[in-house]
Amino acid sequence: MRRFFFMLLGAIVGGAVGASIALLYTPASGETLRGHVRDAASSLQMQVKQAALDKRVELESQLSALRAPAAPPKPE
Repeated sequence: MRRFFFMLLGAIVGGAVGASIALLYTPASGETLRGHVRDAASSLQMQVKQAALDKRVELESQLSALRAPAAPPKPE
């Protein structure tokens, strides 16, 4: 009977300690965390769009350079 009592006591104390640690190390509430995730996703989306736009401008300029008529070769 004593073993059972100590095991039950250990489980209760361990659960309380674990729950306390979990509450202390939780980064934020669910709503706050969702807001942070939403902001990070929005920021990432804007960065990807800007990178795509920059690359498009670069590639269009390279394409126009390639499409430009070549200068005639100089006679020697």
